[in-house]
Amino acid sequence: MTDQAPQDDAAEPTPTAEQQLATETNEQRDVRLAKRERLVAEGEAYPVSVPVTTTIQSVRAAHADLQPGEETDDVVGVAGRVVHLRNTGRLCFVMLQAGDGTQLQAMLSQKEVGAESLQRFKELVDLGDQLFVHGRVIASRRGELSVFADDWRIAAKAIRPLPNMHSPLSEEFRVRNRALDLIQRQGARDMVLTRARTNASLRRTFAEHGFVEIETPMLQTVHGGASARPFVTRSNAFDRDLYLRIAPELFLKRALVGGIDRVFEINRNFRNEGADSTHSPEFAMLEAYEAYGDYHTIADLTRELIQNAVRATSPTGDLTAVWADGTVHDFSGDWDRIDLYGSLNEALAATWDGPGRAPVITVETSVAELAPLAERHGIALDPATATHGKYVEELWEACVKPGLTRPTFVMDFPEDTSPLTRPHRSRLGLVEKWDLYVRGFELATGYSELADPVIQRQRFVEQSLLAAKGDPEAMQVDEDFLTTMEYGMPPAGGMGMGIDRLLMALTGLGIRETVLFPLVR
Repeated sequence: MTDQAPQDDAAEPTPTAEQQLATETNEQRDVRLAKRERLVAEGEAYPVSVPVTTTIQSVRAAHADLQPGEETDDVVGVAGRVVHLRNTGRLCFVMLQAGDGTQLQAMLSQKEVGAESLQRFKELVDLGDQLFVHGRVIASRRGELSVFADDWRIAAKAIRPLPNMHSPLSEEFRVRNRALDLIQRQGARDMVLTRARTNASLRRTFAEHGFVEIETPMLQTVHGGASARPFVTRSNAFDRDLYLRIAPELFLKRALVGGIDRVFEINRNFRNEGADSTHSPEFAMLEAYEAYGDYHTIADLTRELIQNAVRATSPTGDLTAVWADGTVHDFSGDWDRIDLYGSLNEALAATWDGPGRAPVITVETSVAELAPLAERHGIALDPATATHGKYVEELWEACVKPGLTRPTFVMDFPEDTSPLTRPHRSRLGLVEKWDLYVRGFELATGYSELADPVIQRQRFVEQSLLAAKGDPEAMQVDEDFLTTMEYGMPPAGGMGMGIDRLLMALTGLGIRETVLFPLVR
């Protein structure tokens, strides 16, 4: 039997990276503040500029083939954040990091900068400082590309220490301290670039199809365009309540009436609802409308938008998205289009364990018939506001959604849950709407848009009755929008897609990782 050292029951647990950082901050902040005071007295701790001549990235690109011990006559002035520091007598080494994570070593020798300057460097420079160095580009004897400095300056003194660059921080800490996350973690920096490339790709695809990007109001007098609970604010200038928009739809449709036949917007929406791994109270939304299109043409466009975004962000440059956990997801080809009611009835028949045959749900199935079936699947809705459509959609999510793997358009929805959608051209009681599901969650939705102002008024009135019964997500009657519709809105297809959710589909990460600065409790 192998002898083991006795365990100390009273031993303190290993501190987390966050606890260690808090301890170091308390210990170091006063020391660093004293260094700041000295820098201010001697010159400047936060100069307006330093004589940068090039970037860390450019130096690495220009001298990628430099061999160990090789020197150049290329004199540069570069700046970056100090992420590693080693003082060894007459020679100091410092690693500078650019904003994108690219690093470059600087070497400071007593012979080159002088004894006094080197001593000041040792006394004043800390991890986290923004540092400028000037000197020749060389490769160290170990082959590390370096700037052999003849001058250095503090570009900005860091008062707080950085977390350990080699100790992972918890997700909660990273989300609340995104600047530190960006400094420390390449994945955080990659997400910023992925999001930028995704938005650029979306805009390129729209431009290729002749769409015009516009901006619509964030503050609205009537909340509409979606079924959601709004945020309410107060305008002192107008002495009235206003709503943070829940969707740009009704204003984009005003643009359609005005003659902007292909229009889109990428901007923020706000919904005063729950927050979880796929929902945020504030989120980025894409909506687009195409005059003389319908829900089929807008589905084709949506697939193209997403596939182009996959190409723009995929490490392989094709239609496969590589998730953070290493799994690969294929976005190629045409995507399945399944019927909402048909797929639900197939799923019910396949899993039915009750007496007789499984019920067949149609648009005529009553709420009274749907309620016990929903209860069998653990679905509970408020009887005061429950409708046929709400039950059908909840049952579909419980029975069909978990089995979807490839991107799939779910077609033809109940009329009572889609008040802005055109009645189906051949199926009474349904509307021409699809929802796009990718890897188990809803990514986008699309309509053949309702263009009849009389029917639109009826739908709004029905929504207002639901609101009167206590439904906080029901829409209001928007008289200004109805007046605009009465001037004649062309037939159109429209779609909406959450940008944050698109990033989730491309990366496999949760919404708090795809949003740079998410709202947290």
